[in-house]
Amino acid sequence: MSPQSPLPGYTLPVFAVAAAKAALINLESNSDDIAEKLLSVSVDLLDESAEIPIEQVAVLDGNTALAITLSNPGDNLDLTRNTPIWALVKLSPRQEEILILEAGEGLGKTTTGEAAIYSFARRLFDKNLLPLIPEDKTVTVKIILPQGRELAKRTSNEAFGILEGLALLGTSGISKPLSAAEHLDEFRGILREKVKNRRDLVFCIGANGYSVAERLSIPESRIVATGNWLGALLVEAGLYKAESVLLLGYQGKLIKLAGGIFNTSSHIADGKLEIIAASVVEVGGDIEAVRAVLGVKTADEAHKKLIELGFADAVFGNLAEKISRKAQSYVKKYADVEMKVGVVLFDRKGEIIVKRIGNSKKY
Repeated sequence: MSPQSPLPGYTLPVFAVAAAKAALINLESNSDDIAEKLLSVSVDLLDESAEIPIEQVAVLDGNTALAITLSNPGDNLDLTRNTPIWALVKLSPRQEEILILEAGEGLGKTTTGEAAIYSFARRLFDKNLLPLIPEDKTVTVKIILPQGRELAKRTSNEAFGILEGLALLGTSGISKPLSAAEHLDEFRGILREKVKNRRDLVFCIGANGYSVAERLSIPESRIVATGNWLGALLVEAGLYKAESVLLLGYQGKLIKLAGGIFNTSSHIADGKLEIIAASVVEVGGDIEAVRAVLGVKTADEAHKKLIELGFADAVFGNLAEKISRKAQSYVKKYADVEMKVGVVLFDRKGEIIVKRIGNSKKY
């Protein structure tokens, strides 16, 4: 008997939207027993729909309702499994904004104090809630994740500027358990769709790269998630006639390309400190700076040491130029095309260290 196919689940934004939709439907209904009947709601995922179970829903007063869902990422290993998501929905007289999204307890905030609700999640809220809002009303949705603050401690969110909780982040409503090969195929498929409409792409490694891209106001139409497969996807972009690619990522990942490592998984190869140390030598640094780099454990610690020694700008500028040059050579070698590659390196806090845009399209 063949093994059972992994079960797909849904990402955190889907459950937040489902809870908000259930609360709004319940608030607008005149039926006393709708709370018993509303066992699930249909959520429009923009390209398909999902039926999401509702755990609890109740009207708190004439203008406010609360609904609760439980996160279910399917067969994925995900720390948000069974996490309760509360949506507190309030109707008020029409304001300039029709739909207001707020961060309650456990939902993270950015360093500027805004709710950590990113563009895909906001599009889901708009698609599912705006048609239900009366013409004379504004709806305020406060998303609460009672376990969010504790769960966030097990992520790198804070290092990337998401404070006090989890984020509603992602580019899809579907949470699929995929093998490594399937992940690469999925990324390739996304790239092929994006390059049909945009020849100036932005490659982001993981959710953290995506969050920095959003902060820089890079259009989602340009953004391609890469995982660790930068080499394969750079070649794919070249084969599909992309004119330029901007590599946007945490410096501890992207600097591996400067050493000719085009799969950035730590299980494949590392050497980031040695690559930084070699760059120190190339820019004229002394043995003290080399030892300082090799004496720390992380790329961020190395960057801080080089700031103290006055070599950071030269070293990371050199690394960015080397990444760009080697990436362009890699594409030429395997796709036999010329493609411009720009580089933006950021630290663990999401702060940009260096950018080398070259002739690629500016972000």
